[in-house]
Amino acid sequence: MKHSIDDVRGHLFAVLERLQDNENPMDIDRAKTIAQVAGVLVDTARVEVDFCRVTGGTGSGFIENTGRNPSALRAIKGDAA
Repeated sequence: MKHSIDDVRGHLFAVLERLQDNENPMDIDRAKTIAQVAGVLVDTARVEVDFCRVTGGTGSGFIENTGRNPSALRAIKGDAA
């Protein structure tokens, strides 16, 4: 099974919906655990972005390849020399 950052986003929005459900709310401890795991996934995505930046890669599988030129993205962020 392959997962992407979009899957993480979808799961987090589902947690928000369950927390707001007055009739069947999600347990707060479970929501906190999900948020912690999601935080680790976001941290790994940051590492993948840094790796792509250093190697000139354009995607990792977890983060979709947008087809954009990595050097153009660096210029947008102000990282270009």
